[in-house]
Amino acid sequence: MSGTTRSSEGLDARRRKILFRCWHRGMREVDLLLGQFADARIGELSEDELDQLEHFMEAQDADIFSWFAGSKPVDPAFDRPIFQTIKAFHTHNGPIHV
Repeated sequence: MSGTTRSSEGLDARRRKILFRCWHRGMREVDLLLGQFADARIGELSEDELDQLEHFMEAQDADIFSWFAGSKPVDPAFDRPIFQTIKAFHTHNGPIHV
C-alpha cells in the first residue's frame, strides 16, 4: 500500500501523476512528507504551484529530507514558494499520525 488516503478519482491526468509520484519516491520519509501534502492539497494547487512541485520532485530524496529536517540549506534551485508551503503544512505541535 502506498499510504495515500486520497483517491485520484476526479483529478486530471497531471494531478494524478503528481499524486502518484509524491507517494512513490523511494525514501519512505519523503513519501510521507510529499504524499500527505499531495493528499490534502493536490486538488487546489494552481498551475504555477504544480509546476513548482514537479520541479521540486526532481531533487534527490536525501536532499529533500535534509532540507525539511534543517540539516542542510535548501538548494537555491529548489527554494521556491512550494517548499515553504509544504513545510508549513507539516508544522504542528503534536505527534504526526500516519
